[in-house]
Amino acid sequence: MQTEATIGILGGMGPEATLDCFGKVLAHTPAGCDQEHLKIVIYNNPKVPDRTRAILEQGASPLPALVRGAAALKQAGADFVIIPCVTAHFFLESLRAESELPILSILDAVAQQIKKSQPQAETIGLLGTSGTVQSGIFQKKLAQEGMAALTCDEPMQQQVMEAIYEIKNKHTPLSPAEITGKLAKAAEYLIQRGAQGIIAGCTEIPLALSQKDMPAPYFDSLSILARAAIRRAGREPV
Repeated sequence: MQTEATIGILGGMGPEATLDCFGKVLAHTPAGCDQEHLKIVIYNNPKVPDRTRAILEQGASPLPALVRGAAALKQAGADFVIIPCVTAHFFLESLRAESELPILSILDAVAQQIKKSQPQAETIGLLGTSGTVQSGIFQKKLAQEGMAALTCDEPMQQQVMEAIYEIKNKHTPLSPAEITGKLAKAAEYLIQRGAQGIIAGCTEIPLALSQKDMPAPYFDSLSILARAAIRRAGREPV
């Protein structure tokens, strides 16, 4: 019998996205009882410095905290790492250079899934943090798969960023419907400009936005990452 690998989740960015990631791994694992689930180690560190501020505003780098988290996952028995935060992938290659564990990229997983499920797609809309959008990490990955990325103009991007931070904010004055409305409006803006699909390019976004909120194919980056992790661990996701 093939030995299954243990998944390490390097989380806390934010905590609810980490919880959602864990839930999606469970939901997509073909298990009929407890013992048929995969082993998962979660390192949830919400004290990691803000990734967008590090990229755009010379804020504190999250890299030292990410390196410590990856080391903690190795010590706890993980065989590989996934990071349920897209913006943190700006630091991926630096983290890989200092980590003893392999790290599965959410960027790779999403780009490959879009190419597989929508092979004719040429233009994909990207909703994400300003750090992700301005760094170009997703655009570069999509280009490697032969696709162009559409992003929001600055006023609309500000609305997306505000919605992401409101999802994280337990004291937000906005209702869930208002947050969803902001994101759905941005998705519609990209679709009207020619996007043939929309990427939830921030792992908070699927907490507020789903396929029912838009007429184009919707790519939940966290669900895609969860399924890729299950495959890497040695099972076929459902």
